[in-house]
Amino acid sequence: MGRMSVSLCGIELSNCVMNASGCWCRTKEELDDLNASNSGAMVSKSCTLNYRKGNDNPRYHDNELGSINSMGMPNEGIDFYSKYGLFKQKPYIISVGALSLDETLKVLERVKNYDLIELNVSCPNIVGKPQLGYDTVELDRYLDIIFSRFNLKIGLKLPPYFDPIHFGQVAEVIKKYPVKFITVINSLGNGLILKDDEVSIAPKGGLGGIGGDYCKPTALANVRQFYELLKDTDIDIIGCGGIKSGRDVYEHILCGATAVQVGTHLVKSGTECFSRILNELSEYVGDKSLNEIRGKLKVY
Repeated sequence: MGRMSVSLCGIELSNCVMNASGCWCRTKEELDDLNASNSGAMVSKSCTLNYRKGNDNPRYHDNELGSINSMGMPNEGIDFYSKYGLFKQKPYIISVGALSLDETLKVLERVKNYDLIELNVSCPNIVGKPQLGYDTVELDRYLDIIFSRFNLKIGLKLPPYFDPIHFGQVAEVIKKYPVKFITVINSLGNGLILKDDEVSIAPKGGLGGIGGDYCKPTALANVRQFYELLKDTDIDIIGCGGIKSGRDVYEHILCGATAVQVGTHLVKSGTECFSRILNELSEYVGDKSLNEIRGKLKVY
């Protein structure tokens, strides 16, 4: 393995940087861009059993500090993303939207041509659907049923947590099952960004998930807390939140991430951002490997 390469759940990645689900990964054209880019892996749009239109426009807005979105999980359906796996040139993670247990089970029955599955239990933008990741009892029930029926390489995309008790409760649920990885965090749910004197997006009265610089401190805290709570397991951590530079990636790895995902900045800058971020990361890492700095955050 090279200095910038990593092993994620036993899968070799040429580098640790990839897209976040929901960003630049819905259509064939977007997936082709990711496939040809310098990312170490690629993640599909969180998908449902069939095509889903998503919420009404405008449903995305960004500014100098980040973004707000209420996309509503628009996607082409699981068969489309499974079929695309036949053309992958790098590790491919299929993201599955957990809108209901019944649909999730049906999607998992059809998933194929993938390296890992990211089960999204944290989308904040589905009207009438609470985030599963905030209900540990229901999350436990979901995982119990899923892992009793399937022997798949599944990880979880989690919402942001804010209290030490909640970190511990979620970690205890995760440890009960053969979860391969966690992605932390999804966007900060139900924020509000104004544009002049009006809301910036249409769904939910303007409420949406917040990404970009706004959420980086929370993302780093989640990465660090779960790294400490899960260090006695084989569960890898993918950091996501506020990444737009090599320094940002470096900080996520210091806190304990094995790999990272880029969201808002990818939407703003396109797939060319991967090369720049990796070049900047190389300067911070120096002669060390990423494994040598992972989790080595200095604390008082």
